[in-house]
Amino acid sequence: MLREVISYEWFTIFLVLGLIFITIAKVTFTNRFIDFLGVFGNSKYLKIYTKEQKFIDVFDGLLFLNLVISISVFSYLSYLTLEATKTFELAVFLKFIFGVGTLSLIKILIERLIGSVFEIDKIIDAYLFQKISYKNFAGLILLPINALLLYTLQPSKILIIAVILLLIVISVVGFITSFKNHQKTVINNIFYFILYLCTLEIGPYLILYKIIVEYKA
Repeated sequence: MLREVISYEWFTIFLVLGLIFITIAKVTFTNRFIDFLGVFGNSKYLKIYTKEQKFIDVFDGLLFLNLVISISVFSYLSYLTLEATKTFELAVFLKFIFGVGTLSLIKILIERLIGSVFEIDKIIDAYLFQKISYKNFAGLILLPINALLLYTLQPSKILIIAVILLLIVISVVGFITSFKNHQKTVINNIFYFILYLCTLEIGPYLILYKIIVEYKA
C-alpha cells in the first residue's frame, strides 16, 4: 500500500506547521476564530469583519499559510496516488508550495490593482475578503482530511475525487455568496465579469495544470 512505502516524515512536519499557524490564529484572535468556524453556513462573520478588513490581515495571513500547506500536501499526495509513484521528493513538494503560494498572491495583487485602476476598491476588497475567507475555511477542513489520508485511510482515486468535489462545493458556495452580495454590480458589468472569470478565476488553475503536466513530461 502507498501508506506503507512512502515515508511521511516531511508530510508530518508540514501538517504540524499548518496546525501551528491555525493555533496561533485561534489564540491571538479567539472571538474572530470562533465566528470564522461558522462562515460556511452563516454570513455573520462576513458582515462583521468585512468592514474591519486591512490590506495586510494577520488572521487571514495565518490561515492562508495553512491553506497553501494543506493544498500542497493534498495536491502532492494526489499526484503520488494517481501516478502510482512511491518516491517522495522534497524539492518537488517545495515547488508545489511555491507554485500554489506564488500564484495565489499574484492573483490577489492583480485583483487589488484592478480595483484601484477602475476605482472600485471597496467592492473588490469586500469580494476578496469573502473569497479568501471561504478558501481559508477549505484549508481548515483540508488539514484533518490530509491527516486521515496519510495515516488512517488508504488514498485512492475515489477518495481524491471526493475531496476535490468537497473543495469545489465550498468554493461554489463562496462564489454564490459573493455574487449575491454584488449581484447588481455584476449584472451591470456582465462582460467584465466574464472576462474576470476567464482571466483570474480559471486562468491560474490552467497555468498550474500546465506546469504539472510539463514537469511530468
